[in-house]
Amino acid sequence: MSVFAIIMFAATLYFAYQIFRHVQSLEDSAPAESEKQRSPVDTDRLLHEADEAYQSGDLRTAQEKLGEAYLAEPKNLEILNKLAYVHAKRDDIQLAIDLYNRSLSMDENDDFTHNAIASLYRTKGSLMLAKEHYEKALKIDDGYAVTYYNYANLLADLGEKEKAEEMYLKAIELDNEMTEAREALETLRSAQ
Repeated sequence: MSVFAIIMFAATLYFAYQIFRHVQSLEDSAPAESEKQRSPVDTDRLLHEADEAYQSGDLRTAQEKLGEAYLAEPKNLEILNKLAYVHAKRDDIQLAIDLYNRSLSMDENDDFTHNAIASLYRTKGSLMLAKEHYEKALKIDDGYAVTYYNYANLLADLGEKEKAEEMYLKAIELDNEMTEAREALETLRSAQ
């Protein structure tokens, strides 16, 4: 072998060794096979499981599933509002209010969320905050009979009988089948 051939052979070995080291470093930094197979959180599955748990009366499991989904998608308003609703059903009113407020900070034009939080404020005895949210809900959608009915109940609690009567009548006008509004209106009128 000539000196030139020996130098070429050595250079080939050196470059082969460098390529081997590079490939090894890629394999070492590559994620493990189990990490490759790990998929993102399936929030649709979690929502389905939460709905099933709620329907079967298992509020704790529903809350856990919704909590997992919320951690995966903290800006998903459906998940956030369902989680708030389940917390309210479990009598964790303040946390439910906090979650609904977070939802409203992302979408202040959601009349259903305003309705829900107003109802919770009413439950807590924060009637003026409840009133504020019912009024916001009516500004967003003035064609939803349930908002008028709920607002009328609050106004009756506040002693604003004439305004409450007006709201009950508007609820009945929008939904002629709303027997709760008719009964509440009769009760209100008989108390005057």
